[in-house]
Amino acid sequence: MAPFIRRVRTSSGATAVQIVEKRSGVRRIVEHIGSAHDELELAVLLQTARDRLNAGQDELDLGLDAPQAASPLRAHVVGTASRILWQVLSDAYRELGFDALGDEAFAAMVLGRLIEPTSKAETIAVLEEIGQVPPRLNTLYAALRRAQGRDYRDRLAKACLAFSARTSGTAAFVMYDCTTLHFENDDEDDLRRVGMSKEHRVDPQVQVGLLVDPSGFPLEVHLFEGNKAETTTLIPVLRAFQARHGVTDMLVVADAGMLSAANLNALEDAGFSFIVGSRLTKAPYDLADHFERKGNHFTDGQILESARVMGTGSAARSRRIVYQYSFKRNKRDDRAINAMIERAERIATGAAPLRKARFLKVSGATKELDHATIERARQLAGLKGYVTNLSVETMPGQGVISAYHDLWKVEASFRMTKSDLRARPVFHHQREAIEAHLTVVFAALAIARYLTRTTGVSIKKIVRTLRPLRSAVISINGHEITADLAITPDAREILNRLPPISITGH
Repeated sequence: MAPFIRRVRTSSGATAVQIVEKRSGVRRIVEHIGSAHDELELAVLLQTARDRLNAGQDELDLGLDAPQAASPLRAHVVGTASRILWQVLSDAYRELGFDALGDEAFAAMVLGRLIEPTSKAETIAVLEEIGQVPPRLNTLYAALRRAQGRDYRDRLAKACLAFSARTSGTAAFVMYDCTTLHFENDDEDDLRRVGMSKEHRVDPQVQVGLLVDPSGFPLEVHLFEGNKAETTTLIPVLRAFQARHGVTDMLVVADAGMLSAANLNALEDAGFSFIVGSRLTKAPYDLADHFERKGNHFTDGQILESARVMGTGSAARSRRIVYQYSFKRNKRDDRAINAMIERAERIATGAAPLRKARFLKVSGATKELDHATIERARQLAGLKGYVTNLSVETMPGQGVISAYHDLWKVEASFRMTKSDLRARPVFHHQREAIEAHLTVVFAALAIARYLTRTTGVSIKKIVRTLRPLRSAVISINGHEITADLAITPDAREILNRLPPISITGH
């Protein structure tokens, strides 16, 4: 006798669904599908059993354990969808106020990028796979044109600042950094240029400046030519931020790459306070008194302060410099110095080909270690410097250091943008399309940072955990019901940290 489906009442009151076969009058369980505790779970298990028995058929008589059964249950799955994941992302989009744009196609691009970053054409397939009705491809491209033509970036940035102010209580502290996005072609134009790449790439690229709040939540993003120096991107982004929000008093934190006398003067003249990483080459002069009195001796965590005149002529201004020594940093710096000495020695002895090395001194045909440079590096090992225009009364040295250490959150946002959201490589060619693409990425980054901060889980893990929770629309004897599969413990932990979701639609 061919295998058939059997429903059995268990001792716990659930209904077990099994595939069984009968041979020589003896029933044998071929496969136990599962146990259902309500009608929805039962329908799903019966559908699973049907699929196992008759792959490719649309319907199956599911009610028969015995031939005399009078009212068979006929069911088939109309469709499935990752409704919980979609609702979590949609709720976050609304929580940040992005729904005020009133553009469903733009929202679909943003949420689709969070689920699976890919091309605009492939986004349609991603949305279909999770059970959403996707916009047409030309509708997505029209949404990109609207994003640029109606300046969605401005409205998103204002929504982001409003959210940051509600959750952090202040918009007076921002952090800035710059990175590059590359293109998968060799053609340059006025925007896509080959320039200094942190990853040593030679592809055309653009510079992207990102301003975030102390939690790493994005506030402003700007696009620059690929060969533009990082130091020249800071002031335009901050001035645009000022103009957009009417901010007049703000503390800006940036890394040493933004350190230049002209930049600092421009920041101060615009009314900004700043904390910027200081290059250590000036430390022996700034800390001359300390080195004279105590040589190279520092205690772990020791903070020293100095002042330095930066700039020349009428642009010269005295700046406060804060230094801190760390024993852990000293060990790390020493390891790096030893590695560089070893590299220079291999070149000097001919064991490695001639190339640029920090501690190598070349004079004609003579190659030798530069002991003076090595000594200076050893002297500075463990030190980190910071330049600020804040007075000691406004912010003591430890406060300056702590504020600067939060700068890693900008880098974390960039990593999320490049990896989880795959902002690169960029496949658009026209500046307007590239700007619109960056606007989509900016909105997706804001949602990702919000969800990560709220749940304590990366956006990648949120998607990986919630995406498999498929809700099924099942037709049972002509009536459609929606069955939500059981929520896993990992998914429940994520959902418990979010505002309650209300799942609507299929």
